[in-house]
Amino acid sequence: MAQLSFYSAEANRPQVADLAGLLCCGGQLAEFARTAARLTVRVDEPWRARLVVRALAERGIDGTHMATEQGEHGVRTAFRSDLLPLAEEWTKEGEKFAPTGLALAGGALRLWVLAAGTWLAGSYLLGLDPEAPRIYDTVRGALSAAGLPATLHGGGDGAPGLRISGRRRLGRLAELVGTPPSVTAENDWPAVSGVRQSA
Repeated sequence: MAQLSFYSAEANRPQVADLAGLLCCGGQLAEFARTAARLTVRVDEPWRARLVVRALAERGIDGTHMATEQGEHGVRTAFRSDLLPLAEEWTKEGEKFAPTGLALAGGALRLWVLAAGTWLAGSYLLGLDPEAPRIYDTVRGALSAAGLPATLHGGGDGAPGLRISGRRRLGRLAELVGTPPSVTAENDWPAVSGVRQSA
């Protein structure tokens, strides 16, 4: 049996700091009177929302799956005091900001994959927040520091992301995020090769 990486999601207990992975993609934090903060994250499929709600519960946080009549999905938490440090770390002058020294271990990467990870022509794409391009360089640097150098994918469809390619890097990502949390997630889950997912 292969030894788990010290930084993998399955080798570490879930923690609130893992929510940084949701902020790397479409997650937003709103503060209330500098005493509490609420997390909201947009996702493109209902199964993603359900799994993000489950992942939040594993961290002691209640999340609500929201759906609009237009078919949009997302997850929102209540205002909580334990989210305030994260909000202060990820906000600068009222705007979303990736903190200097951002580190992405397995738990954060797993949440990022749950919310916005998918295969793209044999590479794995981690979606970014189209409304926060200022965070891209910092997030990309944090991925590289985790052993996952990535290229910026502009996406003519308005869906930016960081593209991870190559068997070694894909294997590293798969090791860090652990096994898929459900059968529904398998086709969009990292693996050494995307052949299975696109079959």
